[in-house]
Amino acid sequence: MTDNLSTLKDDMIAFIEGHGIKRFHGFVSQDEVQCVMWHSEDHAGAEHGTEHHGSDQSDGWKDFVELAKHSGALFLTMHSWTLEREDLDELIHHLSDARFGATDDVEDARWLRTHVGKVGIVQLGWPYQGSMFVYEASTEWYDQYRHLLEFSDEIGGFTLGGTGEDEV
Repeated sequence: MTDNLSTLKDDMIAFIEGHGIKRFHGFVSQDEVQCVMWHSEDHAGAEHGTEHHGSDQSDGWKDFVELAKHSGALFLTMHSWTLEREDLDELIHHLSDARFGATDDVEDARWLRTHVGKVGIVQLGWPYQGSMFVYEASTEWYDQYRHLLEFSDEIGGFTLGGTGEDEV
């Protein structure tokens, strides 16, 4: 299982550019626009829901890019996120100070230090007839980070200062 999607990100950039499609640096929020999530079958059969984890052997994202090109898309949105030490330190601090936080959550957050500097999610998207078609690949540690971040928001209305997002 891969815990860093930087190679996937580089492969996506090369593949997209090889098809003559431009990249728009941006994130598609499923909460703000109508989205259709890409769901492809991997080699083992059923998919993990709407997200593709780094352990998948599927190259479904290539089919996604080719479909975008065949539908006449002139560009793809592309977004990636890298775990930064400052974001993680702030999360650990908040979980440690929280009245309702559990020791296990703090330990889980500390464990994430092994992933600092790694790409945890890559998202591709393209607009078509009023909807955004979206492909996401994420790592299990990124999903854990998001879970802890949402938990920290629930226990204190806390919002991290920086997003740590790298737009591609």
